[in-house]
Amino acid sequence: MSPDWELTATTILCEDVDDEVTIIVNGDGTARCTGSQKYAKSNKAAVRELKDRGKKLGRKLDCKDPGCPTVAKYREELLNKK
Repeated sequence: MSPDWELTATTILCEDVDDEVTIIVNGDGTARCTGSQKYAKSNKAAVRELKDRGKKLGRKLDCKDPGCPTVAKYREELLNKK
């Protein structure tokens, strides 16, 4: 059974990149995160920014897309609501 909505989104502080990101879930079950677009491996400036920010925080920052557990968890919670 498909949900009674077409699209929903939430903005969270993503611990993986130490930045606010928006998770978007479509009614067909597909999901994406704005952080994955911003922090894609092909974006050298963003990768450098993560590395520098990680040094200041004392931990490695890295976007987990594809297969991000945070996106998957939010998607599953939404799709399992009745």
